[in-house]
Amino acid sequence: MAAFAGAKLESIFHSNATAPAAAASSPLSTTHFQIKPPHRRTQRAANVVRCDSSSSSASNASSLSALQQLKTSAADRYTKEKSSIIVIGLSIHTTPVEIREKLAIPEAEWPRAIKELCALNHIEEAAVLCTCNRMEIYVVALSQHRGVKEVTEWMSKTGGIPVSEISDHRFLLYNTDATRHIFQVSAGLESLVLGEGQILAQVKQVAKVSQGVAGFGRNISGLFKHAIMVGKRVRTETRIAEGAVSVSSAAVELALMKLPQSAHSTARCLLIGAGKMGKLVIKHLMSKGCTRIVVVNRSVEKVDALREEFKDIEIIYKPVGDMMTCAGEADVIFTSTSSETPLFLKENVVDLPPVGPDVGGKRLFIDISVPRNVGSCVNEVENTRAYNVDDLKEVVAANKEDRLRKAMEAEAIIAEELKVFEAWRDSLETVPTIRKLRAYAERIRSSDLEKCLQKMGDNANNNAKKAVEALSRGIVNKLLHGPLQHLRYDGTDDRTLDETLENMHALNRMFNLETEVSLLEEKIRAKVEQQNNDELCRCDSS
Repeated sequence: MAAFAGAKLESIFHSNATAPAAAASSPLSTTHFQIKPPHRRTQRAANVVRCDSSSSSASNASSLSALQQLKTSAADRYTKEKSSIIVIGLSIHTTPVEIREKLAIPEAEWPRAIKELCALNHIEEAAVLCTCNRMEIYVVALSQHRGVKEVTEWMSKTGGIPVSEISDHRFLLYNTDATRHIFQVSAGLESLVLGEGQILAQVKQVAKVSQGVAGFGRNISGLFKHAIMVGKRVRTETRIAEGAVSVSSAAVELALMKLPQSAHSTARCLLIGAGKMGKLVIKHLMSKGCTRIVVVNRSVEKVDALREEFKDIEIIYKPVGDMMTCAGEADVIFTSTSSETPLFLKENVVDLPPVGPDVGGKRLFIDISVPRNVGSCVNEVENTRAYNVDDLKEVVAANKEDRLRKAMEAEAIIAEELKVFEAWRDSLETVPTIRKLRAYAERIRSSDLEKCLQKMGDNANNNAKKAVEALSRGIVNKLLHGPLQHLRYDGTDDRTLDETLENMHALNRMFNLETEVSLLEEKIRAKVEQQNNDELCRCDSS
């Protein structure tokens, strides 16, 4: 069997690659321990275990399996270490786009990535969050140091970037900090635009795509589900996503503030200029319910491209020569061109036909160009109002300040939800004990029920047998109710986590459940079996 660095035991469990009986024996039966006295310089680490897999291992150790030795050696400290949630991340704040794009994993490849990550020796669960601004891998690791090392090497291999370069730019967060981070990400607190909503949809997509993948386990799936809930709660309770924080969105928001509510979807809108800023104006207008807009531009090609991108809004093209005619037919005029001279001055606007009372009786010019496309003298024309970039900056600044206040409220919500999630995760430690205690009680119940039914003989009717079985189940459930209640911890009652874990250890001792060692055994055997299967597949294909 190929060398195997098992879960949490990379330095402890090694297969004997030269043993001829390896294929016939248990994967763990060829592993032997040799415990050496500690060096003088490491007296404070007196429990350190050094292991050799050579044939010179002590003969008395050969009769013991690795797990039997584990129960009696200092190595059992590994079984008591709780798995860690870790995020290995590269974001727009820490990493150049040239590196992020090489490490980016397409959505279709997320399941494959999860499987590959979970095949690493110290990784139990995994998820990938990959957007244009961040590449983050979330894992549940049996060892923090080895888990980070393995994931970083995997990233290096898949992205073709040296480990040293990834290490220079990555950030690492563990357990509570990792949980807080994904909550902040989902709430939009880590986004370039504070509180933006797209990231929540991306977190949801991770959970959707990863659902059903073997490595997207209880801890990681629970983490992402809770993060989605936190993101929704933050947006609902703080309304952090409200208020424009870009010039183009502020232009649309300002127009809607000046128009009557009833005219938001009926006002006649004109956009002059089909460049990048003009495109964003259309995007924000469409999000606010606008269904039709006239666009004046030098060429029709850019307008055709906008029609292709925004198919839910009617975009009508007009040449530059028709600009004044179009302005006379519009209630709201957005200007976004590179013209170095004003397109609208007082003399251009004074003869335009008035707008109707249904839109407030004032024609609005909202100029987001620098240099300005609309002269300030336009404000001298009756029933006409012009706004420029400086007016919009005030709206943006006010909204940013408001979002910062709301971000503080969001952090309070995150702190509250963090405690709830940590309590839930802590409670998972008792789940194996609950399962094993139920199984132990069920073995006794079914065994004694069988004896009882044999004594009743064939003369007993089915109703009587069903009644006896129901009685046995009822007795077991009532007897287990008290102990199981003391094994459940969700942070809502007076019982502390330490008390719950103390109850768990007491039940393990009383009923000899040996949960910790059994769990480790399951993890080791799963890793060994996976490695054996992979080796067989390689042999078959060669």
